[in-house]
Amino acid sequence: MAFATATEWVARLLDAQRLGRLEPELRRLGRVPLVIVDEVGYVPFDPQAANLMFHLVSNRYERASLIMTSNKAFSAWGEVFGDDVVATAMIDRLIHHAEILSLKGDSYRLRGKDLDAGRRAETAD
Repeated sequence: MAFATATEWVARLLDAQRLGRLEPELRRLGRVPLVIVDEVGYVPFDPQAANLMFHLVSNRYERASLIMTSNKAFSAWGEVFGDDVVATAMIDRLIHHAEILSLKGDSYRLRGKDLDAGRRAETAD
């Protein structure tokens, strides 16, 4: 298993590309049983980064497992990747044999926190 944020994956793939080792790196990652890409959509991608992320998804398509997490709906991925065509092609490969889990509700990190306390203190001043 290999886990990294989307930004970290792009940085790794950019380094491999700069060294002329992108294809060997993608083949190596293809042998990893599960790759997890976290935080897709928190930072928009430039065209080169979007292309590299597409290569990662495409390389694993129907060959190995991939989990991607995002706070963005698929309909917003064109904005995230800066290209509706690339986003659509990536989504097509991702959802073909996928189980999609959509989580609703508050973040577990915020559970038990009184978020209104700070606002109440500000308005009391």
